[in-house]
Amino acid sequence: MSTPRKLRLGPLPSSGSTKLTFTCPASLKADLDAYAALHAQTYGEAVDATTLIPHMLETFMAGDRGFRKGSRGKAAPPKSG
Repeated sequence: MSTPRKLRLGPLPSSGSTKLTFTCPASLKADLDAYAALHAQTYGEAVDATTLIPHMLETFMAGDRGFRKGSRGKAAPPKSG
């Protein structure tokens, strides 16, 4: 019997979104696709890398003490549009 995996990125919440486009190396895209497949297998919900990326970045930034310390007390940047 295998032990259930626990990924750093848990089940995805529903949220509004803003479109952002970026370029990455093919090896990173392959890793993102592999992570998406493992995430889908772990949580039983089909998901692609494009859906995971914002949540991965949010988790990364939330865990970055230097960023949190530097952004504490600062106003959010103005929204364009």
